Amino acid sequence: MLSGAEGAGSGRWRCNATDQAGSLASVPRLSEVIAALETLWPAERAESWDAVGTVAGDPDQEVTRVLFAVDPVQEIVDEAVKLGADLLVTHHPLYLRGTTTVAATHFKGRVVHTLIKNDIALHVAHTNADTADPGVSDALAGALDLRVTGPLVPDPTDPEGRRGLGRLCALDHPLTVREFAARAAERLPATAQGIRVAGDPEAPVRTVAVSGGSGDSLFDHVRAAGVDAFLTADLRHHPVSEARAHSPLALLDAAHWATEWPWCELAASQLDEISDRHGWDLRVHVSKTVTDPWTAHAASATSDPLGAPN
Repeated sequence: MLSGAEGAGSGRWRCNATDQAGSLASVPRLSEVIAALETLWPAERAESWDAVGTVAGDPDQEVTRVLFAVDPVQEIVDEAVKLGADLLVTHHPLYLRGTTTVAATHFKGRVVHTLIKNDIALHVAHTNADTADPGVSDALAGALDLRVTGPLVPDPTDPEGRRGLGRLCALDHPLTVREFAARAAERLPATAQGIRVAGDPEAPVRTVAVSGGSGDSLFDHVRAAGVDAFLTADLRHHPVSEARAHSPLALLDAAHWATEWPWCELAASQLDEISDRHGWDLRVHVSKTVTDPWTAHAASATSDPLGAPN
């Protein structure tokens, strides 16, 4: 496993690859690789509304190179083509709500056409990766150097109590909200948004809840956990305002893509381990391409202490 160039401002970009295959290494079929991925993220553990699993690909095709990314967008598919990947694994689905056409006149249709023309399979692990052990929020906690103590919303079907949505975490030593936000800004991939904070910047933080992706539906669980801070993405005005009225809980809002990208590194390392165990000649890569849709940020001027302008 080799480390690639670091992304600007993140310090966590990595390209996982095994460039020296053993003399007895074998080339797996897509069906074998997918079966291995299904042991990590079983499709039956996805939410009923989700669209996970294999979107495109011939089960009998050989797989020698795999690319992990958050979004199945054209830019990522083009990267897979340039890399010579046989399989693209993404966190977000391509067709979450279904479709009646894959015509290349539409951007998602172009993605499908590019994949098929270049013999690249696409596999999706979404909510089944969110709740996995380890899963998306474990990777997020690891990126922030947090110690996971358990799931935020436990999966009732897991007798060991390790799977579930979000994670409850502890810091090795207390930080202020300001310091914890600075850590998040430093450790997560750089985006135009950065980290937004709601709460007293000088309040102490000892315990944290994290949830990769959109998390403002989890406020009841976060309050019940009694943590000092909650880091997630896509926080909206009214849920945040109400959450702040309920308690002094500090809220940290990061970019959706940035909170889920660390999972790509985790997932790639898991597949690397499986490849080594089976003796596969498999090279595993993590995309460094930023597919967060926000591209720029303009900071507000110093506000009038008396309030908003008339």
